[in-house]
Amino acid sequence: MSYATELAALRADPQMEAAFAHIAGNHEARLRDLVTLTEIPAPPFAEEARGAAFADMMRATGFGEVTVDEVGNVVVRRAGAAGAGSVMMVAHLDTVFPAETDVTVRIEGNRYTAPGIGDNTRGAIMMLELASAIAAADIRTEKDIILVGNVGEEGLGDLRGVRHLFRDGAARPESFIAIDGGDEARLVISAVGSNRYRVTFNGPGGHSWGDFGDGNPHHAAARAITRFVNAARPITQEGPRSSYNIGRTGGGTSVNSIPFESWFEVDMRSGNPEKLAALDAVFQRAMIDGLEAENAVRGDGDLLTVEIEAIGQRPAGEGDPAAPLVQRAQALLQAVDIEPQLVASSTDANIPISLGIPAITISRCGTSARAHSLDEYWIDDGDVPACTMRGLTLLVAEAGLVSAD
Repeated sequence: MSYATELAALRADPQMEAAFAHIAGNHEARLRDLVTLTEIPAPPFAEEARGAAFADMMRATGFGEVTVDEVGNVVVRRAGAAGAGSVMMVAHLDTVFPAETDVTVRIEGNRYTAPGIGDNTRGAIMMLELASAIAAADIRTEKDIILVGNVGEEGLGDLRGVRHLFRDGAARPESFIAIDGGDEARLVISAVGSNRYRVTFNGPGGHSWGDFGDGNPHHAAARAITRFVNAARPITQEGPRSSYNIGRTGGGTSVNSIPFESWFEVDMRSGNPEKLAALDAVFQRAMIDGLEAENAVRGDGDLLTVEIEAIGQRPAGEGDPAAPLVQRAQALLQAVDIEPQLVASSTDANIPISLGIPAITISRCGTSARAHSLDEYWIDDGDVPACTMRGLTLLVAEAGLVSAD
């Protein structure tokens, strides 16, 4: 049987039809939930309030047992009939915005504007829709379904929520679905890895005139960055796509002072582990060379030192386009004349992909734009219920529907 035939039969099942009707009939209620959840700040490492509200919303669906784990993930499990195996679906609760950010939602027709409303509050609400529909239609599956509102996806959160789910000794699912994307055609099946560092050059500091000639941490940082950029650029010019970026810099006390420290943060990315390792190697060498070059020309002052602190590491990995999970996701889109685009990106799916577990990241449905900006918005574009139904079909197909007969 083809995946298209399998999915068509699944969608025609009376239990699934009841679940679809529930999604359509409760769309307005879920929009209200979207506003409620968006207006609870959730920066990385401070997701507790939003997590508590999301847990209450999940309990109200009757989907399954709700717990909050050691790192703050909201984990909801619905036991399968077979008693073995599971499918995990996640949507991250955190946003990139500091706690003091105004997250009041502005509604203009079908456009909802607020920081974090698309990325990824809407993803959490979509997962809530699926839980509510499954419970309302009393859908039973062969495998356990585990839904997770996870913490720590954004920025320096470094995927800490999903890392905890896949920690050593934890039971691992047979397949994994993340909700975290705007374009429904875009299916993330491979993981773009990243290495992130904070580099700090330290020295005694001093007066720009009176102590001129002593080692200058800013000068050392400039030497190191220049060496890194010159060595890294050729690596990115051929083969699998890769990138590097100096994202933040700081240090110093005044224009006429030699700084006592100079710091910067660097991000390197690639979907290919070898390319990422090559970038990391030239980065490490450039930092030492920059330090030594500045120390070599200093006067009688103390030697400068450098600290290289890892602040994030996301593993790279290649997904399998032939995996049933990927094939089902493509078939669902092709059935409604959407041409799937199989891509690599950096999402919660990085962790299972790197472990060889079939994993995919799908759309949160609707139209999202301006992510990570104060004027971020999400549009209820008319296809949201149908898109959500496709997400439900993928989840239940992976878990295996138990017939009501």
